[in-house]
Amino acid sequence: MGETLLTLAGIGSALAALAHVVCVIVGGPAYRLMGAGERMARAAEAGHWQPAAVTLAIASLLAVWAVLAFSGAGLLPLIPFTRPALVLISAVYLARGMAFPLLMPAFPDNSLRFWLVSSAMCLVLGGLHAWGVVLRWAAM
Repeated sequence: MGETLLTLAGIGSALAALAHVVCVIVGGPAYRLMGAGERMARAAEAGHWQPAAVTLAIASLLAVWAVLAFSGAGLLPLIPFTRPALVLISAVYLARGMAFPLLMPAFPDNSLRFWLVSSAMCLVLGGLHAWGVVLRWAAM
């Protein structure tokens, strides 16, 4: 069961990473669709480097998290410090999912849809990671 949960967590993180890369490729319309805010969309359309840099940094982090989840699930060779890394990833996802009311004022351009959807996804992914780690603890 823990393998399945961490596999699902890894797939979720990988899909989130892919969605971020697609935003960079598509540009402004994708940033708008994802609710990232008009300022980010316009900056991407104007060719500024910051939206792509921020988005690719997030995509890279999510991709690393996916690899760690797959490692914890036993789909990839065990990476050193996988267990504490997955505990930290779980905590970050859960904290991000719960803290959105506190984060909203810092990012006023982001849509309410963005906050609700991304926070729900973070809570689900955090729960999958946490539950998977608990069930796979001895194997890691």
